[in-house]
Amino acid sequence: MKSIVKYLVALLLVTQTALAQQTETVSKIVAEGTDNSQLENLAHQLMDVIGPRLVGTPQMKAANDWAVNTYKAWGIEAKNEAWGTWRGWERGITHIDLVAPRVVTLHGTQLAWSPPTPKNGTTAETIVIPTIKDSTAFKNWLPNVKGKFVLVSMPEPTGRPDYNWKEFATEASFEKMKKLREEQTALWDKNMNNTGTGRDLNKVLEKAGAVGIVQSRWSKAFGANKIFSANTDKIPVVDVSLEDYGLLYRMTEKGDKPVIKVLAQSKDLGVVPTFNTIATIPGKELPNEYIVLSAHFDSWDGGTGATDNGTGTLTMMEAARILKKVYPNPKRTIIIGHWGSEEQGLNGSRAFVEDHPEVVKGLQALFNQDNGTGRVVNISGQGFLHAYDYLGRWLAAVPEDISKHIETNFPGTPGGGGSDYASFVAVGAPAFSLSSLNWSYGTYTWHTNLDTYDKIVFDDVRSNAILTAILAYMASEDPEKTSREKSVLPINKRTGKQATWPEPRSPNRKGGQQ
Repeated sequence: MKSIVKYLVALLLVTQTALAQQTETVSKIVAEGTDNSQLENLAHQLMDVIGPRLVGTPQMKAANDWAVNTYKAWGIEAKNEAWGTWRGWERGITHIDLVAPRVVTLHGTQLAWSPPTPKNGTTAETIVIPTIKDSTAFKNWLPNVKGKFVLVSMPEPTGRPDYNWKEFATEASFEKMKKLREEQTALWDKNMNNTGTGRDLNKVLEKAGAVGIVQSRWSKAFGANKIFSANTDKIPVVDVSLEDYGLLYRMTEKGDKPVIKVLAQSKDLGVVPTFNTIATIPGKELPNEYIVLSAHFDSWDGGTGATDNGTGTLTMMEAARILKKVYPNPKRTIIIGHWGSEEQGLNGSRAFVEDHPEVVKGLQALFNQDNGTGRVVNISGQGFLHAYDYLGRWLAAVPEDISKHIETNFPGTPGGGGSDYASFVAVGAPAFSLSSLNWSYGTYTWHTNLDTYDKIVFDDVRSNAILTAILAYMASEDPEKTSREKSVLPINKRTGKQATWPEPRSPNRKGGQQ
């Protein structure tokens, strides 16, 4: 009996000691992340100095090198790991001007991988696609584009977002505008379908002799346009702000014969290598078991990639810095993965999964952040049956002022291919998305020209870095290995069939213009 009592007393002392150590470490994480935050400086270096990180550009490679050097300055091992190749391209100056019937400097930019104009620019009239009966009629009209800039987007009936209309317009006026927009959109879509070109419209216009393409892909928010790729081989493609585009379209449609000059400088750099940046804090007791802090490093380049995914990158870098200072000898190995070419199909993280089966096999947990600047408000179990057990334990250590904002969904269902955690979930490894508060992400900053430093909410990013560091610490110290048992997925309400877990996909290791 005495031996049992001694054992229980010893166990109680060990437990109390462990809890005291856990409390002390968490307190140090919070203090370091709050009182010595490096987020503003990191954001300045990444967004202001390096700028957007389009795959295949010198800026992406500069970001890779900067991250490696930053980690090394913190005493963390880091390297750039090649995963494939991509079409190399470097953006230059874009200048777009209306030169007749009056002079106006227009607000816009060339799209990713756009070919350049001649050295002195290209000056030409604009033309719009008329109402087309069918693909034959479109082919008959095509010779008209020779020597002209073609306007290929629908002119929006309003540049005011719906929330602005709802606040100030009469109900009748708001409904009238929405009906007009719906009818106009339906007619536009039908006309585009009648051309028979599908997604190859730009290439067809290029082949027919157009000197350039002008688009305006409005994001349904004041001043915001989606910025993607050119999809041409020899002629430039530029995106122009909603009202400047509307000005060109109205002038063209009403016979005012507008002439624009486009100067678009860029360089095709051929095929270039692409990288993931991988930093590592080696584990001391279980070095072959891993916690991965995950964020994609690349961005589109309409803005500077601040919220997609600069803030996710900053979260993981700052969490790693905090852990190295407060918890320098983790039980399990902590890897920080900054993935390349997420925007073109999770290519960097999928390549890492293929190249590192040992990490997949030994993965304790992966935490990914990739949906804007806001504080984390949701964590799903991603369909892992026992995710509640271990995520619940880890979240219990998070201070209430952070955890009170977070809703959990257990076991949840495996997420789609929206971000890099899906590369790991697809092979059955426990990977989780730290999903953030919206902050109008979808309209104002996601893949737009407004995704810039000024949209970062540093208080929320600070909270996310502290949360991530605590989760990583708790996952590392957990005496139990996480379960990979999967839940039985529910019936898909749309198809009426049993939902299935995602299948792993190979990365596009020899990519190009998308």
